[in-house]
Amino acid sequence: QARLVESGGGLVQPGGSLRLSCAASGITNIINAMGWYRQAPGQNRELVAGISSSDGATRYADSVKGRFTISRDNAKNTVYLQMNSLKPEDTAVYYCNVLTNRAYWGQGTQVTVSS
Repeated sequence: QARLVESGGGLVQPGGSLRLSCAASGITNIINAMGWYRQAPGQNRELVAGISSSDGATRYADSVKGRFTISRDNAKNTVYLQMNSLKPEDTAVYYCNVLTNRAYWGQGTQVTVSS
């Protein structure tokens, strides 16, 4: 059974850093891409960052470019999101996403940026 386990969320002051991790297990199909989405209260879920399995190509939301970095460990089927220079507007629930011939979602981890 497919399972995505996220970790690394929490409370941080503006300007601080957090690192999210998502370990995927039980997925038998080829993983095409992994990524992170977020959803703030009253807002739609939005793509934060994604990374291709084939060539490692990455994409980022304009709002996080230069501050967030996505990476992955193919051997461990794990994707990371290093978040630096965090802002209050980054506050949201962050969801891990894995794409095969279907999409898998993690349970979400809360990130709160506040002084």
